[in-house]
Amino acid sequence: MSAAPKKEQPWLFRTYSGHSSAKASNELYRTNLTRGQTGLSVAFDLPTQTGYDSDHPLAKGEVGKVGVPISHLGDMTALFDGLPLAEMNTSMTINATAPWLLALYIAAAERQGAPRAALQGTVQNDIIKEYLSRGTYIFPPEPSLRLITDVISFTYREVPKWNPTNVCSYHLQEAGATPVQELAYALATAIAVLDHVKASGQVPAADFPQVVGRISFFVNAGLRFITEICKMRAFTELWDEIARDRYGVEDAKLRRFRYGVQVNSLGLTEQQPENNVYRILLEMLAVTLSKNARARAVQLPAWNEALGLPRPWDQQWSLRLQQIVAFETDLLEFGDIFDGSTEITKKVEALKAEAREELARIEQMGGAVAAVESSYMKQRLVESNARRLSAIESGDQVVVGVNKYTESAPSPLLSGSDGGFMSVDDKAEAEQVAALKAWRAARDNAATAKALAALEADARSGKNIMEASIACAHAGVTTGEWGEVLRKVFGEFRAPTGVARAAIDQGSVAIEEVRRQVAAASQRLGRRIKILVGKPGLDGHSNGAEQIAVRARDAGMEVVYEGIRLTPAQIVNAAVEESVHVVGLSILSGSHIALVGDVMARMRAAGLSDVPVVVGGIIPAEDEKRLLEFGVARVYTPKDYDLNAIMAGIVTLVDQRSQAA
Repeated sequence: MSAAPKKEQPWLFRTYSGHSSAKASNELYRTNLTRGQTGLSVAFDLPTQTGYDSDHPLAKGEVGKVGVPISHLGDMTALFDGLPLAEMNTSMTINATAPWLLALYIAAAERQGAPRAALQGTVQNDIIKEYLSRGTYIFPPEPSLRLITDVISFTYREVPKWNPTNVCSYHLQEAGATPVQELAYALATAIAVLDHVKASGQVPAADFPQVVGRISFFVNAGLRFITEICKMRAFTELWDEIARDRYGVEDAKLRRFRYGVQVNSLGLTEQQPENNVYRILLEMLAVTLSKNARARAVQLPAWNEALGLPRPWDQQWSLRLQQIVAFETDLLEFGDIFDGSTEITKKVEALKAEAREELARIEQMGGAVAAVESSYMKQRLVESNARRLSAIESGDQVVVGVNKYTESAPSPLLSGSDGGFMSVDDKAEAEQVAALKAWRAARDNAATAKALAALEADARSGKNIMEASIACAHAGVTTGEWGEVLRKVFGEFRAPTGVARAAIDQGSVAIEEVRRQVAAASQRLGRRIKILVGKPGLDGHSNGAEQIAVRARDAGMEVVYEGIRLTPAQIVNAAVEESVHVVGLSILSGSHIALVGDVMARMRAAGLSDVPVVVGGIIPAEDEKRLLEFGVARVYTPKDYDLNAIMAGIVTLVDQRSQAA
C-alpha cells in the first residue's frame, strides 16, 4: 500500500482589516486569529497613509474610514495589545509613510521586549504605483526613492526577516492595467528601487544579493484565470532572469519571486453581490493552482466590498474559502500541474516577450521614474481602463448581473438591518481626535522637539532616517509631525493625471448621440458645457474621476480636472474661477457625507446654488438620501456602469437648470 502523498505547507492566510480605532482593530485581529488567520494584514486610514494627524483639516471625515488611524506610539501599542510581535507575521499596507509606520512597529516591539531581528513582516513601501493608481504619495519621486532606500538598507541589517518593499501591481490592475502592463510596470518599479539602493552606497556589493532576496511583490488576479496563471508564471521567470542577469544573483533562492496577493476588488459588483463569492474563488485559483508560481500569502476581499466595509463574519467567509482550498482539496499534494502544457507555455512566452518590449521602452525613457514624470505610464493606464469600461458598456465584456442576466430575486444577504455591510460610527473620529490631543498634552514636549530636530538633520544630511524615526516614535512624535518635518525638507508632489493626453477611440453610436446633446445644449448656453471633476479629501482612488473626465471631454464638454486631494474650499473656488456649469465629486473612501456637506455649504455661500452637483462613489442607499437632502442633484454608484448614460444625464441636468434660471 503506497504512502499518502506529503502535503506542502499552505500559504499565509490573511484578511486585510482595520477600522475606527486601534482598540477596535485589535479586537478584530484577535477574532480573526482565533478563526484560523495565520498572518496580520493592516489597513491604515487615509490620514495615516498621507502623513497627517487625525485632527488635521484634511483628515476631516476620513479618520478610521478605510483603515485604522495610527497617530503615535500609543496607537500602535494599542493596535497590537496582547499580540506577541516577536511571533507575528505582520503585513502593513503603507507607502509614503512606510518608514514612520515601520519605526512605530519596531518601537512597539521594543516596548514588548522583542528584538528587532525576530520581527517578521512587510511594509508595502512602493511609491511609484501610488503616482500611477492609488494616490497616497506625499513627496516627489527622488526623495521618495531615498526613503525606500533607507528602509531597505536599514532592515537588511537590523530586521533581516522583514520584507522592506512590496512592489505592488495590485492597484495597477485596479486602474485598468493589462497583464503585460502589470508585468512591465511592476518589474520596472523593482528595477528602479534596486538601482537606487545600489547607487546609494548604503549596501556593500557583497551583501546586495541579500537585498534582492528580500524584495517581495503584491499582485492582483482577475477572472480570466488561465491568463492570470500564465501572468504569474511569467512574473516568476522574468524576475529570476532580472535578478540573475542585471544584478548577478547566483543563489537561486535569492532570485525567487516572492509574492502575496489580494484578488481583484474592482470586478466585484454592487448588483447581485452574492455572485462575488464565485468570482473570488476563481480569482484565488489563479494564484494557488500553479505550484511554481504560488502565492506565499493570500488575502481575499469579502463578497460585499462593492457595498461598503465588510463585517467580521464577511471576512470569516473569505478566510474559510482559503482554508477549504488548502485543507479539504488535494491541491498541496502535487507538483506543478501546468509543467509541460503547450497552451500554458505558449501564453507565458507571449506575455514575457511583450513585457520585455515594454520594459525596454521604459528603460529607453530613463526608467520608471521618468515614465511617471512624463505621464507615459499613467496615460497608458487611463487608456486601458477606458477600453475596459467601453467593452462592458457595449456588452463585449460580459459581467453577469450587470450587463447580462440582470433579472434577480432580492438577495437575502442584504435583508438585515445593517444593509449587508458595516458602517463606521461617526463618533470614532471625535474619540480619536480627543485621544490624540490628550497624548500631546501628556508627553515630554522637549524630548519630542529634540527628536524631531534630529530627524530633520538626518533628512537634510542624507543620513539614513530610520534610527531617528524610531527615536521619534519613542519620544511621542505624531504621524503628522513626522510628515511635516519631511515635507519641509523634501517638498510635496502632484502626479500627472494622464487625462489630457489619453487617446481613446469613442466611436460608438451612444457617444455620438451624447455629442449631439452636448452641442445643442452648449448652443443654448452660448458656450460649451464646462464640468469640474473634483476629488475632495484624501481619497486617492482616481480611476472613476479620470474616466468621467475623459468621457466628458470625448463627449464635447470642457473639462476641469486637477487631480486628487483637493479641499472643499479649493473645489468651490475652482468652480467660481472657471464658471462651470456642473460640479462632479468622486469619493470612494466613505467620507462622502462630511465632504459633500462641506462642498454644498460652500457652494451656497459662494452664490452657486444654481450650479448642480453630482456625486459618485461607493454610497449606501441611506447615505444617498442624505446627499439628496443636502441638495445634490444626482448620485451615481458602481451599478451605474454606462458612462454615456451618465453623460447624457448630466447634459439634461445642466440644460434643465439653465432654462429654469
